[in-house]
Amino acid sequence: MLTRRRALVGTVAVLLLAGAAGAAGVWYFFSGHAPGSASIDQAANVVASGDPIASSGTGNSTGDLNGTWNVDTSIGSYSDFTSTWAGFRVEEVLSNIGNNTAIGRTPNVSGTLTLNGQTLSAASISVDLTSITSDQPRRDPAIQRTLETSTYPIATFDLTQPISLPQAPAEGVTYNVTGVGNMTVHGVTKQVTVALQAELKNGVIVVVGSTPFSFADYEMTAPAAPVVLSVSDSGTIEFQLFLTRP
Repeated sequence: MLTRRRALVGTVAVLLLAGAAGAAGVWYFFSGHAPGSASIDQAANVVASGDPIASSGTGNSTGDLNGTWNVDTSIGSYSDFTSTWAGFRVEEVLSNIGNNTAIGRTPNVSGTLTLNGQTLSAASISVDLTSITSDQPRRDPAIQRTLETSTYPIATFDLTQPISLPQAPAEGVTYNVTGVGNMTVHGVTKQVTVALQAELKNGVIVVVGSTPFSFADYEMTAPAAPVVLSVSDSGTIEFQLFLTRP
């Protein structure tokens, strides 16, 4: 009888240790603090830092700003998200952990905007979704499956209504505006409204912005994984852009 009791206690102990190890594994691979949303002040400080890489813009902050500006991926570093990037932010619930924020981002962004006096007359942005990664690598295969990037590798945004600023862009002034345009994700195009903040800093146009989205709107189902109890059907598309002139 004593031997059986010892065996039973040993079995329970092993099961408890295995459960604890499993929970620890889930915590290690899926939990943690997601990086914060894009901030116009932090982004502008990258350009103002005096770092030769950060301040490599070729624009002239005191001259004629009219014309086409190009997305510049050479400013800052993607390793700490001080560079150009675009991505998403979604809330999820994890087994043994609870509420968590998942993010996915990529630095592979291209595009242009056109300034004419105090009017942003055109903007076109493309994002390579095949290179999007999350804050936890174990999510990445599910994200790629959800986006079906082998079929729909690129997401785009095209401004459809000009944006009027209160004045021609002035150095160091932050402008809060709204952009209306067509966003295409997963082969589906929707008209969206994007909240934007923009600032001219050391000859570089810095833009951060966000817009809500729903997986269902783009004919997708939220990603799933064994340890993920639920993923919100809605989230936020967010981005940080640095633009310079040719």
